Amino acid sequence: MKIREIEASKTWQIRHEVMWPDMPFEFVQLEEDALGLHFGFFENEKLVSIISCFITNDEMQFRKLATLEDFQGKGIASKLINYILELAKQKNLRKVWCNARSSKKTFYEKFGMIDTGKIFSKEGQEFIIMEISL
Repeated sequence: MKIREIEASKTWQIRHEVMWPDMPFEFVQLEEDALGLHFGFFENEKLVSIISCFITNDEMQFRKLATLEDFQGKGIASKLINYILELAKQKNLRKVWCNARSSKKTFYEKFGMIDTGKIFSKEGQEFIIMEISL
C-alpha cells in the first residue's frame, strides 16, 4: 500500500466510475485539474483511490475523493485525507475544506472537519461545505 502523487488524468477513470457513472466521462475532468495536486492510493501497484487538492493563498480545497467499490470500507480514503491534512500543515496552510456529499458528513467529522452550514445541490446531489482550521 502506497500513496504517491499522480497526474490529473490518472484520476478521471475512478472519479467517473465511483462518483458520476451516469454522466459523460468529460464531466469529471475539471478545468483547474492542471493547477492541482493529485494523489493516488495504490494496492499492489493498482490505483484504487484518488484525491485532488487545490491550494489558493493559505487554504487547500480537496475534491473528488473516490475509492473503487471493491476497496471501500478498508480505511483507504481516511489514509488519503490524513495524508493531505499533513501536507497542508507542512505547507503552513490555514484551512482545508471540501464540498462533501451530505450523506458523508459524519465521515468528514471524524477528521475534525466542521459543517459550515453552507449547502448546495449539483446534479441531484446535496453537498455541504466542511472545513478544518489548522
